[in-house]
Amino acid sequence: MTEATTTEKSAILTVEAPANLDLESYIANYRGHTKVSRACFIAERCPALEIEAYKLALFETQTNSFDTHKYEHIITRLNAALKARNEPEIPVDKEWIQTTQKQAKATAEKLEAELRNYKNNMIKESIRMGHNDLGDHYYSCGELANAQRSYTYTRDYCASSSHVVEMCLNVIKVGVEQRAFSYLHNYIVRAESVSDIPNKPNTISKLKCCSAIAHLESTNANKYKHAAKLFMEVAFGMENSFNEIIAANDVAVYGGLCALATFDREELKSKVIDNVNFRNYLELEPQIRELITSFYNSKYSTCLQILEEYKASLKIWTLNDFLLDIYLSAHVEHLFNMIRRKALVQYFTPFSAIDLNVMAKSFSTNVKDLEDELAKLIAENEIQARIDSNKKILRVSEHQQDQRKLVFDRTVATGEEYQRASSALLLRLSLIKADMI
Repeated sequence: MTEATTTEKSAILTVEAPANLDLESYIANYRGHTKVSRACFIAERCPALEIEAYKLALFETQTNSFDTHKYEHIITRLNAALKARNEPEIPVDKEWIQTTQKQAKATAEKLEAELRNYKNNMIKESIRMGHNDLGDHYYSCGELANAQRSYTYTRDYCASSSHVVEMCLNVIKVGVEQRAFSYLHNYIVRAESVSDIPNKPNTISKLKCCSAIAHLESTNANKYKHAAKLFMEVAFGMENSFNEIIAANDVAVYGGLCALATFDREELKSKVIDNVNFRNYLELEPQIRELITSFYNSKYSTCLQILEEYKASLKIWTLNDFLLDIYLSAHVEHLFNMIRRKALVQYFTPFSAIDLNVMAKSFSTNVKDLEDELAKLIAENEIQARIDSNKKILRVSEHQQDQRKLVFDRTVATGEEYQRASSALLLRLSLIKADMI
């Protein structure tokens, strides 16, 4: 399987607005930069929500940041959308831009002067806090490179476990926004290796979320599986403590889909369905829970119908629609194809031969398209079978049939041996009880 990264340039997919989507409520699940990023992501991909999404992003930027460049970018896109619909444009708030830029410059100069003073006096903790404050300020201004540099400088002045963890989380936060996942692993490992981690369950959960998101930068199946395992380990109760990056509902959606695409039946049962912790997340997304349960119970028609409705946006059970999600959008088609292929393989596994008409009905498709799908799976050695196009039957290959017979014979032999051993043991116990031996 060829690995690709979601940062590669591709055409932006246009998505129809999901029915009954309350965009404001959805965006309210997040805070900070991700709130703006997600709103802009939706605006760029969903014409029906474009104006509302840009307005929400504009309000958040103007209310809670010093990022005048982001403000100018958003209002330019918003006014272009309004103009295209012959609606009145929103005047650019030049006064706010000028005032904010002056405040940002004055704050930066003040913080830099304080930091120089701390360095002159060699006050280690104050130097750390000075770099941290500068990092926070640059982050609010949208100057991510400067923010990253300031947060990284605190590394040499950390005097406790909490300082190290704080530094790592700040660097990771900026790195996730920059989509610079390549170097985040070192900071995640460093934070996890700290002894006496403050608020350990919550902190570890944040780190696992970031690591899982980093794995979602690739469409490699192994990366999906790693991401699924990490999401399974996120402690329930994180709630909105990390919604500057991810919300609790996202854990259920991302983890559930990645698990469904990559886990075998045993893993799906033990790590998802019987996982009390992750089940709590699935309660937030009942349709993901239904999807997983249907697949495990071999109700593939129901499972695939749910997937198609999600993908086509025919229904909306959750505000986190897949194609409008900033991290999941690039993976929807790939994950759905993996799940469907897996369903086809598992459906056929118990049979030596099966009527393609029956199988097509179960997968809500026609026989011709099903034959094409099965032919690909056979060519890729996912299914060891051959297609009888005249009789419309899928048969297990002779080699595979021999292998199945061998396994069956071994199983029967093992069962018979177990039965003989059990009978002999019971006979011996009876003889001992009767004082005959």
